[in-house]
Amino acid sequence: MAEHGEWNRKGATLSDVTAKKEYGVDRDFVVKGIRAGKLEFREGVMWGNPYLKLLRGQLEKYIADELGGEYLSKGNDQTELRKIKREMARLKKRLAELQARRIELEKDLQK
Repeated sequence: MAEHGEWNRKGATLSDVTAKKEYGVDRDFVVKGIRAGKLEFREGVMWGNPYLKLLRGQLEKYIADELGGEYLSKGNDQTELRKIKREMARLKKRLAELQARRIELEKDLQK
């Protein structure tokens, strides 16, 4: 069972949709874990779309038990890689903006 306040801690929960993106597990896998009593959940609705809110720690433990620790670490690595690529793209865009601004200022100084 979840500890007191765990549902409110930042990053401690995720939706079944996010679980699919981060760990590659579908809703049926999550529902199977709920029915087996391994996962606690809360129901939610966002813009009329229902979702299941899960505790990340319980889901990771369930994934490791059912699919193996190697599967879990691979999913975590893929998620981290996506975050890194997203951050690199953001930084490249910002660098291009700064370089354009620098060129503009250098032209203004030469006048």
